[in-house]
Amino acid sequence: MAIPVAERTDNTPPAQPGLSERLTMKGGLTPYLLVLPTVLVIAVIAIYPMLDSLRISLLDNPFNPSPAFVGLRNYIQVFTDPVFQMALGTTLIFSVCSVALETLFGLGIALLINQTFSGRGLVRTAILVPWAFPTVVSAQMWLLMYNDQTGVITYLLQLIHLLGPGSTLIGSQAGVITAAVITDVWKTTPFMALLILAGLQVIPNEMYEAANVDGTTRWQRFTMITLPLLKRPLLIALLFRSLDAIRAFDLFYVFGLRAVPSLASYANFKMFAGTPGDFAPGVAAAVVVFLLGILISLIFVSMMSDVLKQD
Repeated sequence: MAIPVAERTDNTPPAQPGLSERLTMKGGLTPYLLVLPTVLVIAVIAIYPMLDSLRISLLDNPFNPSPAFVGLRNYIQVFTDPVFQMALGTTLIFSVCSVALETLFGLGIALLINQTFSGRGLVRTAILVPWAFPTVVSAQMWLLMYNDQTGVITYLLQLIHLLGPGSTLIGSQAGVITAAVITDVWKTTPFMALLILAGLQVIPNEMYEAANVDGTTRWQRFTMITLPLLKRPLLIALLFRSLDAIRAFDLFYVFGLRAVPSLASYANFKMFAGTPGDFAPGVAAAVVVFLLGILISLIFVSMMSDVLKQD
């Protein structure tokens, strides 16, 4: 006598294998061979120069056929240099101020151009014009406006007595930082707006419609729907801009030259305008910039992991 078998009523789909399981179930070494060319290219054009720079920063004179290993002497020389300390402070102040302002203005612009209105496509294209200019070109344009003879910005600041007669905004360290922040905000805010707009585009409109039915205000919809769902795009945008800000070179080279250097311009001057053949301290300064970028990346990756866990 056949024993009836109960039919399966569980409609739960089978669990999907993870990435590591998919790589090892089938294909063997095929997945690794597929990514090998990319890994090799990265190793050649990125990893090797970084390791070689680290090696040079630990030597006395890289041009010497038998350079002496000096350990951290170049780093000690750099960190005890008052000019480096000023460059570090300048870079940090510039990075914090410019990134914060670009994020605020970029968020506002993104919210505006995310609305439906006539000519929206033209407006979206037009706001990208400042970002299309090379940074050094933007710096030269704004330098003319900061000029103490014909600069319109200097004239207006003198008119409201924020600057004295014959003075200019880029005549002091604080003024150079302010000028660099203003110029960078003008140029890079469209980039931030573009990244934030991409995040706004993926928020379902049904969520706003449901909230509108519930009688919420615009501010409530912004704080309860828009901002929480913009966490990941905002973190990505902040990461890109923070990494770009700490290696700012063009603006400070044009506005401050050697008087008010950034970390990047300090490293450049040490390598190419210092004692001939003694560019190891400049390489050490460049390594410091790289390590600072790694630290910022790790912080943002940790923040991104926390956001993903909350989701």
